[in-house]
Amino acid sequence: MINWAEIKHFHAVKKIEEILGNWFHADIFFVNQRGVVESFDPKDRQREFRNAIAGAVLPKEKAREELFRLIAQANEKLLEGGKASLVLAGPFGFDRIYSSRIAINNEFFGSIFSYCYFEREPSVEELAHARTLMEEWGYDGENWTAAVERVKPLSESDRKYLGELVEIVAQDVASFHLEMSKRDEQIHHLTTELEGRYKFANMIGRSKAMSDVFNLLEKIKSSESTILIQGENGTGKELIAKAVHFNSPRKDAQFITVNCSAFNENLLDSELFGHMKGSFTGAIRDKKGLFEAAHRGTLFLDEIGDMSLSMQVKLLRVLQEGTLTPVGSTDMKKVDVRVVAATNKNLKEMIEQGTFREDLYFRINVINVGVPSLRERKEDIPLLIDFFLGRECKQKNVIVKQVHRRTLEKMLDYPWPGNVRELENEVERLVVLAGEDIKVPADLLSQRIRDQGESPKVNGMRLSGKLKDALEELEKTMIKEGLKRANWNKSRLAKELGISRAGLIMKVEKYGLDKRKLPRTGEEAA
Repeated sequence: MINWAEIKHFHAVKKIEEILGNWFHADIFFVNQRGVVESFDPKDRQREFRNAIAGAVLPKEKAREELFRLIAQANEKLLEGGKASLVLAGPFGFDRIYSSRIAINNEFFGSIFSYCYFEREPSVEELAHARTLMEEWGYDGENWTAAVERVKPLSESDRKYLGELVEIVAQDVASFHLEMSKRDEQIHHLTTELEGRYKFANMIGRSKAMSDVFNLLEKIKSSESTILIQGENGTGKELIAKAVHFNSPRKDAQFITVNCSAFNENLLDSELFGHMKGSFTGAIRDKKGLFEAAHRGTLFLDEIGDMSLSMQVKLLRVLQEGTLTPVGSTDMKKVDVRVVAATNKNLKEMIEQGTFREDLYFRINVINVGVPSLRERKEDIPLLIDFFLGRECKQKNVIVKQVHRRTLEKMLDYPWPGNVRELENEVERLVVLAGEDIKVPADLLSQRIRDQGESPKVNGMRLSGKLKDALEELEKTMIKEGLKRANWNKSRLAKELGISRAGLIMKVEKYGLDKRKLPRTGEEAA
């Protein structure tokens, strides 16, 4: 169906409507498939009519009903007859209406009507009859006579031009609808794709820490509450913000991201709330702010902890009242935006230090989502490595690679201070360096990852020979003694040693320390 409300504001339609009014003193109306006039609201007292007769007829209910009845009949003829256009007499017989069919791919969507013009001067009898009708319909006779006098007959060539302009509007409406349909289809396609990409089930993580996050997101997906996402850099806070948006009722509207630390105070003010032309040097035109751009959608404020105190005050007002004032303006604007904020800073400490407002903290922290660091969810590392390997190999059009067991072991032992982002970059580096090799060896890892866990202290161990052998001997002894001490509880020992359970299991297998495979001696631990 055609969106008639948008059609009225289409620039080309407005321009031709202006030409029809200035040259031919005619008003145009859009009519849908059912013959209902879409472009006239009887309650709109502000409308200015181009045509004096239209201005007299349309405000009067009975006169308007008679005109719209004739228009509906003509619309039916356009539907059934398939004609591109037709001319019909108005309520008074001497007034004329030009109509043009709106069709898209031979499907009838409605019509456009131009009212009204004269082909000739009306006779005295016709004028008297028309005046009587208008007086019966509640219009002042003297004003009616003056209105008729302001409408002059059009020559044959002028009538031809008028008809061509009306038909151009009909064609523009059809073209505009096609473009809008394509745009809507594209938006729907992209939205569907994004919904699939940011489904909670598609987010990578099977650890308890991430399961808790997913369970919380599932509970709040239909909520309109403000959300604060807290976590270290590289943990995927923006990914979670997008998941919140694309699983919410606002998913068809805009998701806009702004990094609060990327702008100074004045620029952030303009970026968020917009500015008026001339409000500062360089403001050469009015600019809409991101809050307005995100109307009915979601605005993601990343690094909100870097926002100045004065900006915090302005943000608090928007969140509480839903209003904002652009830079250089005195007019307040209403916005409907859901805010999702994120930070890697401890806002409670900042409140105590006086660098973050407590009232704003409570306003944005309605729902708190804590994103665990990668070292707190090490069992997710193999899943993330497989995902990044598959994606990188696909993008580079190479055979999907696998990491060697020793490589995985080293990656599990590393604390990943840069979190998922650091892991992603490391995997990309490995794919490039591995070349044609299918298995990625540990010696391709970055130096900081290869060196992780090696201790300079070897007290009680041999001090000659290869360093690697000595370290492995120390590692084996620590694990063997630790297993006995922990009564073979691998989870407890892994926590004690500061490595993941998966990493410990791999080392147990490497050194042949599996309880089931050990020889039963008097020293055997039950």
